[in-house]
Amino acid sequence: MTATYQPSKIWEKTENYQREVLRNPWYRVIAELQNSITELTVDFWRARDARTAYLPVTTGSISSPMGLGSDSLPVQVDLFGQKTYLADSMQFMLELGCRITGKDTYYIMPSFRGEDIDPRHLSQFFHSEAEIRGGLTDVMRVVEEYLVHLAGGILERHSAELRAAGRDLSDIETLANGGKFRVVTFEEAVRLLDGEGVHNEPGEPGKPGWRTLTHAGERLLMKRLGEFTWVTHFDHLSVPFYQAFADGDRSTAANADLLFGIGEIVGSGERHQNVEDLVEALAIHQVDLEPYAWYADIRKSEPLRTAGFGMGVERFLMWLLDHDDIRDMQLVPRENGKNIVP
Repeated sequence: MTATYQPSKIWEKTENYQREVLRNPWYRVIAELQNSITELTVDFWRARDARTAYLPVTTGSISSPMGLGSDSLPVQVDLFGQKTYLADSMQFMLELGCRITGKDTYYIMPSFRGEDIDPRHLSQFFHSEAEIRGGLTDVMRVVEEYLVHLAGGILERHSAELRAAGRDLSDIETLANGGKFRVVTFEEAVRLLDGEGVHNEPGEPGKPGWRTLTHAGERLLMKRLGEFTWVTHFDHLSVPFYQAFADGDRSTAANADLLFGIGEIVGSGERHQNVEDLVEALAIHQVDLEPYAWYADIRKSEPLRTAGFGMGVERFLMWLLDHDDIRDMQLVPRENGKNIVP
């Protein structure tokens, strides 16, 4: 399908980028899709009687710390002499929100990462995140319902714009009609890939190694199984400490990544229910307990089984537009180390 709308790649030359944003209809489409995702997200959670929360963008307890299982670099800033971090996620606060309100809790908020930008990564992006009362299978079902809801609403509102951007709507229509979701465990995925696209991190004496899927592995798995494939129960050391243990020997996590489009677009997992498991996980992942003492304490004050997910909004936009560069999903470009106005 021929595309009428094409991005101007404002991230390549950011001086006077606003002229291209105002001139090029591509960015009007991005703005409309962003608005619809927000409205549809609010509608989805309102129907579930969930609660949203106003949360800060600074934190002393980043959710992807520099320990084993972290796949991101934190962004540290000096705030009037106090070292703090720009939030990569406020998932921990959503866990607190579930306990405060007694309801599922959600938001769409900016996230900050220390990596350089590239076709798959932004240094500042938006997260649609939620924490629900329940376990891993519960949150996986909610994610599927959420994506079906988004696809239906987007088709109803924006079919013409998507076609003008060169998008064949057939797989969006499939998702809007309920989709076809597949589930494999990480171990099953490794066997299916026969080691191809699987990264092995060797262990040390007294410290086990771990494995994870590379981007190439995600793409190959989707090629073999199709889009909207869940991969569950990763090696625990390959995911952040807050994912619950899925087995007695602490080797796997109660987590699940949903692969479609670029690869992983949604990450989800169940949380540790008790303090003892959390403290053990911190030690295994070589993360200091002190910044997370409050996080442990809420399990003493208000025990609750929860699970949550995060969806990269710009990655979802890439899938909607069948586009291959996440940097074109921004209305206002941002890059670490550059002063871009406004």
